[in-house]
Amino acid sequence: MRLRVLLPCLLALVSAACATTGSVPRPFPMPGEQGAGVPARPPLGAPVKLDGGTIAGTALEFRGFPYRQGGADPSGFDCSGLVRYVFGQHGIIVPRLVAEQYQVGRRVKPAGIRPGDLLFFSTKGRGATHVAIAIGGNQFVHAPTANGVVRVEALSSEYWGPRYVGARRITTNN
Repeated sequence: MRLRVLLPCLLALVSAACATTGSVPRPFPMPGEQGAGVPARPPLGAPVKLDGGTIAGTALEFRGFPYRQGGADPSGFDCSGLVRYVFGQHGIIVPRLVAEQYQVGRRVKPAGIRPGDLLFFSTKGRGATHVAIAIGGNQFVHAPTANGVVRVEALSSEYWGPRYVGARRITTNN
C-alpha cells in the first residue's frame, strides 16, 4: 500500500527536478558536433534540397509564440532565433545572428522572392538588423518585439517596406 502512494510522489519529484534545471531544448545538432546518432550536416549555406513552401509552412506553425530577446526555441523566439529553429527542423544549419544570416545562401531580387526565402530589414542603424521568412503573397512571418508574438506581416506595409534591405535563398530547389 505504501508503495502505491510513494511511487507517484517519487515520480512527481523526479519530473519536477528535470523541469527546473533551466536547460534549453536543442532541436537539432549544433555545427561541429559529431558522435553516435548525430548525422553529419552540410556546411553553413551549403545547398540542401528542400522546398521553400515547407520552410514557410513550418515557420507559420509558430504564429502566436512569444517573443523573447535571445530566444531560439518555442519557449520564445527573437527574429534570427526563429529562422535558425525553423531551418534546423529540416536539418539545415544557419548562423544565429542576423548579420551572419545575411551572408549565407544566394541573393534574391525583390521580384524573385519565394516562400522560404529570408527577408532582411534595417530597423536599427545601417545594414541588416532584422530577418523574416517569406511565405508568399507579399507576406512574411517573423518575431518582432512589438506585440510580443511571432506573426505575419506584409512586405509592402508602411513600416517594413522602407526598411527592406534584401533577400537570400538558403535552399536550392524553390
